[in-house]
Parts: sequence; C-alpha cells; structure tokens
Amino acid sequence: MLYGNKIKAAGLIAGLLIALIIMVLSVVLGYTNTSLKQAIEAYTAFNGSNEHLIIQLSRVPRSLVGMAVGISLGIAGVLMQALTRNPIASPDIFGVNAGAGFFIVFGVTFLGISSIQQFMWIGFLGAAVAAGLAYALGSAGQGGLTPVKLTLAGAVMAALFASLTQGMLVTNEKALDEVLFWLAGSVEGRKLSMLAAVLPALVIAWVISLLLSRQLNAFALGEDVAISLGQKTVVFKLAAALMVIILAGGSVAIAGPISFIGIVVPHFARYLVGNDHRWIVPYSAVIGGIMLVMADIGARYIIMPEEAPVGVVTALIGTPFFIYIVRKGIFQK
Repeated sequence: MLYGNKIKAAGLIAGLLIALIIMVLSVVLGYTNTSLKQAIEAYTAFNGSNEHLIIQLSRVPRSLVGMAVGISLGIAGVLMQALTRNPIASPDIFGVNAGAGFFIVFGVTFLGISSIQQFMWIGFLGAAVAAGLAYALGSAGQGGLTPVKLTLAGAVMAALFASLTQGMLVTNEKALDEVLFWLAGSVEGRKLSMLAAVLPALVIAWVISLLLSRQLNAFALGEDVAISLGQKTVVFKLAAALMVIILAGGSVAIAGPISFIGIVVPHFARYLVGNDHRWIVPYSAVIGGIMLVMADIGARYIIMPEEAPVGVVTALIGTPFFIYIVRKGIFQK
C-alpha cells in the first residue's frame, strides 16, 4: 500500500505515464506491426500507405476508445461498490450492462436505429431501467436491501435481459450479423466519430465522480453517520447512481457490454491507496484504462490472424479474481 499523499500523487502520475506507454503500444502492435516512427509520420507526413491508414483509421481510435471505456467502467465499479457496500458490485454483475445491451439490440431490431447518438441515449435508458429493477427487487421482502439480495437481483436482471437479447437475435438474422461481435464487447473497428459522440457525457461523469469522492468516504461510514455529518444521502445516492448510468450506458453504446473491469479495478486501487475514495476514484480510472487497453492488445494475439473480442479477455482475467473474492469471504451479508 502507498502511504502519504505525496507518494500517492507520485503513483498516480506514474500510472498516467504507464497509460500513455500502453496506448503507444496499442498503436504500434498488432497483426500488421508498425513502428513509433510510422505512427508519428502517419500524422506529420502521411503518404497513404497501408501502415499509415491502419494507424489513423484503426489503431489510434481503438486505443482512445479502449482508454475511455476502461476509465468509465473503473469509476462505475467504484461508485457501485461504495453505494451498495458490496465488494463484487459492478455494472455487469448488477445487470446494468445487460440492460443497456438489450435496449440497444431492441432498437436495432425493431426501431432501425444505427447512429451512435441513438445507441447512447437508448443505452442510458436501458442501464437506468436495469439498475432500477435490480434495486427494487433487491429491496423487496423481509430485511430490506442487503448485499446478497442485491447481487442476486442483479444476476436475475442480467440473465433476464441476456435471454431477451438472445431471443430477439434468434428471430432476426440481420440484427444478429450487426450486433453479435459488439455484444461480446469489443473496441475493434470503432471510429473517432463514435467516441466523440459519447465523450462529452463521459467526461462530465468523470469530473462529477471525482467531486463526489469525498462524500463517498462519509457514506462508507454508514448512512446514519453520513446524515449526522450533514450529507443529503438521497441526493448523493441519486447523483452517484446517475453517474453509473451515464458511465455504463455510454461504455456499452460504444464498445458493447465488457465484463469484470468494474469488479477487479476498484480492488486493485484499494490495495494501492487504502479506503480513501479521493484516491480510489482517480486510481481506478487510470487502472481501468490501462487494463482494458492491455486486454485489447492481448486480444489481437490470442487467435491471430483473427482477433478475439476484448470482452473475452477481460472475462478470462476477471473470473478467477471474482472467485478469489468470494472464497476469501469478502462478500458477506
């Protein structure tokens, strides 16, 4: 664990430098290997070569998309785990990603939507519906809301929306062709225009999440304690939940439902900086971006010359970690 604010700040700066290096590697590595010099010349001395086109149209956009989505999912995981006091809370475990995915597939299948702006808004709606249903179901019955009940409710919502999504795709072959690779979670083939459509909303959510980090510390002490400290917990929870919806919905709209980043990343951040959310949130953002871009690089090599969806790689990383959390006994009522 890093002790002292100066050391934590230095660690954060180091993380940003690592993130920059990983993004550079993402630009130059792949089936068609290129060099850093070629990457620079693609923008300073463009000659129309295959390498320059790949860098401009594929590698740089997917690197930027991967970093933005990783940042968003990392922060969303922190917010969900803090709000629910559940160490395995994340947008995918609680069905938020599945809800956003279902609504987007519904829009493609029955409404004919095709633009990323439409994907974004219907993704936000799906994320909000799934989150609301999971919370309502987890709060029902004797004893009110508990981590176990909320997790089970989220699993039910994830299974429900996944089943409905598969049902629609079985009956619509055209929609299946359009969204199958996207549903596995991928940043391949994403254009800068797609990122530009969702980036303003994501950046606003990043900033607000950072501003909420101090209140997360008070809320983590217990809702009664937070109220006694003057926190308007209802407003705070609504604001934090809205940020989760924006971050998860925007991420799903551009990259599909990518799993496990939201679970794994906050735990790595806590291991490094402790339980102070003023540091957990920015560290989770940086680690999330690094992890997703690294997973995307790995996805290029697993079944080369083909590419695996990045969601498959993150699942391979996250599943053992998920099992470790449960077996260690962190997940309790």
